[in-house]
This record gives sequence, C-alpha cells and structure tokens, in this order.
Amino acid sequence: MVSATTASGLTREHAWKVAAGVADPEVPVLTIEDLGVLRAVEVDASGVRVTMTPTYSGCPAIDQMRDDVLLALTAEGFRDITVDFTLSPAWTTDWMSEAGKAKLTAYGIAPPTHRAGERSGPIPVMLGVKCPRCQSLRTREVSRFGSTACKSHFECLACLEPFDHFKVH
Repeated sequence: MVSATTASGLTREHAWKVAAGVADPEVPVLTIEDLGVLRAVEVDASGVRVTMTPTYSGCPAIDQMRDDVLLALTAEGFRDITVDFTLSPAWTTDWMSEAGKAKLTAYGIAPPTHRAGERSGPIPVMLGVKCPRCQSLRTREVSRFGSTACKSHFECLACLEPFDHFKVH
C-alpha cells in the first residue's frame, strides 16, 4: 500500500505519530491518542486534515488540543493543516488505550472501571473503584464532580488518600 504524502513528501504515518504525541492539557500524562480523542489523520498533496472527538461537547480543553496539534505538525514541517471536530459518534472511555489507563493509575487517577456498554439490568450499579495508590476497593465517592467534567472525586478508606476517578462514558 502506498502511503499518502504532502507536497513536501511528509507521510500520513508521520503526521499521525506527531499528532498522537500531543498531551491532553487537562491530564498531561495522557496523549490525545491515549485518550482516544484523536480519530483520524489524512494527508494528501494539499495538506493535512486531523479529526478529533472531544470527551464532552463543551470540553474546555478541545481548543487547546487543536492549537497544540497545529503547533506540533507545523514544527515538523507540515503545512495547510486543518483540525476538525466531530461529535458523532460520541466519545466513550472505551476509546482510551490500555496504556493510557495504566498511565492514569500511575499518575494517581483511577481509570474507568468498566466498558461503557457493559451496564445491564434496570438499575445501573457502580462497581468498586480501586484506589490508584494502594489498590484497595474500600473507596467512596465524595463528589460526582471532580477537577474536570470527565472525573469524579473519591476517597480511599484504607489509605485515606483522596483521588480522582475518570468517569465511564
């Protein structure tokens, strides 16, 4: 398969790698690829088109992500860059990479506890959220609203440390 290139010879694979390395401004330990926000990168002779899906339709970080992608691609020699956003299909935590979930834990944020489509039954019941510090399941939700709209705030009853939990979407 022949790789698409820009007029200056830069490839789609290179453009993807550059865009994929952009950090999430709200959780800088994650890249936009880890988060699953980066959906597509297209390259042809006229330039580069990047497509991203925000975690929420009103995500305050999406403009910063766009600017960071533009800067990163420009620094690598790409020109005529367009960054589009799509809300359909809606972003889901199922798009987060396993590496990203491991990075969240190491950073002190509990990753999503299950896949978004795994809920069943008439009443959704939240499974235990494991403390990212001591791994205890003896935790409690302090607030459904954490430091960002994507997270809720928890407390570990074993080690008494507070932590954020990335909500399942």
